[in-house]
Parts: sequence; C-alpha cells; structure tokens
Amino acid sequence: MLIPIIALTCNIIVASGNCFNYIRAGNLDIKFLTPYFLGSIPLAYIGGKFQITKDFFQILLFFCLTISSLLLLIQTRQYKLTNQIIKKIPFFSAVFIGAIIGLVSGIVGIGGGIILSPILFNLKAAQPNKIVMAASLFILINSIAGFLGQIQKFNNISQLQPYLYLPLAVLLGGQLGNFLNIKILKSHILALLTAVLVLIVAIRLGLKIFF
Repeated sequence: MLIPIIALTCNIIVASGNCFNYIRAGNLDIKFLTPYFLGSIPLAYIGGKFQITKDFFQILLFFCLTISSLLLLIQTRQYKLTNQIIKKIPFFSAVFIGAIIGLVSGIVGIGGGIILSPILFNLKAAQPNKIVMAASLFILINSIAGFLGQIQKFNNISQLQPYLYLPLAVLLGGQLGNFLNIKILKSHILALLTAVLVLIVAIRLGLKIFF
C-alpha cells in the first residue's frame, strides 16, 4: 500500500525540522529517550514489513487516530504546566511502551509521537518541553525504521510519482507549524488544534469504514 510509505516520508520531513529546532533550544535528553527507542526502533521496522489488508489497515489507523486525539485532548492542559512533579518511569516499562507504539506506528505509518506524547504527559514522565522533543524525535526515528520496512515490500516506484509534490508541501507546512509553536502559539493551544484536527480525520475515516 502507498499510504504508509507516503505518510512515513512526510513524517520524516516534518520531524527533521522540528527536531533541529528543539535540539537547538536545548530540549534533548538522550538518557530519558533511550529506553523508548530501544523498544520502538526494531518493532517499527518489523511492523513496516507486515503484510496487512487495506480494510485492516484502515480500521487500525482509525482506532490509533481516535485514541491519540482523545488522549491529547485530555492532556492538553498539561502543556501549560512547568512545575509538575516528575515521576521516573522504570527502564523496562519504558522499553515496553516504546515497543508497542513502535510496532503500531510501523504498520500504519503514523510515526508514533502522537501516541507517545499524551502517554508521557499522563505518566508525568518529563517536563512538557522534553516530551514535545521526545515526540518529534520518536516520530523521526520510528518513521525511518518503518519506512525501511515498508519499502522492502514495495516494488513499483512509479506509483509514487503523482505524490512527489507532497514532500515540499509538508516541508513548508511543517516549518510554518514549528514557527507558530515557537514564536506565536502556546504549546497547549497547538496541542488542542492538533487533537481536534486528528479527531476530525479519525471521524471521517470512521464514517468511510463503518457507514
């Protein structure tokens, strides 16, 4: 299927710019991120190699988007907090969380960051700026791993030609969103907008599948 490959390519482009800006701002915490990546990277690659039907893909994507948007809506206010008590997540629990999200993200092509961030906010695993950085880097690394898995089962590159304009559009949109996040909009406002947009996409997909 084309959709996961296109989605993962767009994820890589957007997340690369976001990671660059967040790293420059000093939000990178390798020690915090390591267990999540240890679990997610191999599973994202394996998930990308899974052969699934279009119907199963759409249903899985629908549930992923719905759960992600609802979790993000619930946790939106957490983006405003800077003095919350941080709870250390056990190493193997973090590896397990990363593995599950990595597997799902590799299959459906969503990168996983939009699932990881509300979970980390709910667990109070880190400060908001570090969680946003973690989500962006999580999307980037898992999208690369998932893409490598997806591309191995894809043998008709010419099918991608009608979509070659998307990388440029996504790059411009990603940089605009990053600028709004850093310079204009507060993080909780951007999180709310993201949650609403993802929920709209999930509802439209659900209507297409079930009605």
